[in-house]
Amino acid sequence: MGFVSPATDYIERRLCPETICNVGIDTRILETSSGFAVIEPVTRLVQGQVLLILVDGRTQFAKLRGRALITDDGEAIEGEAAEGVEVMGRVTFFINSADADDLPV
Repeated sequence: MGFVSPATDYIERRLCPETICNVGIDTRILETSSGFAVIEPVTRLVQGQVLLILVDGRTQFAKLRGRALITDDGEAIEGEAAEGVEVMGRVTFFINSADADDLPV
């Protein structure tokens, strides 16, 4: 018996990476050298978005600028070279590891 506590109106769900990063059924989490990357399928390409691409059997991150893909090392992939590129998904979040000494928090 008794009454329902009014405090239950103010209970919030616990924060976790799945809710913060909107992880869904199609989302993949990829471990990187500095932490993790949250990858989602590409519905349409948008200028400036970071993509996970497959080039020559190697995955890497690249940013879409115009008709070119600019990789992390500054290389531009465009023209005929871009025909051999497979877009694996778009990066929605980078999660940096906080346990390494050389990485700022």
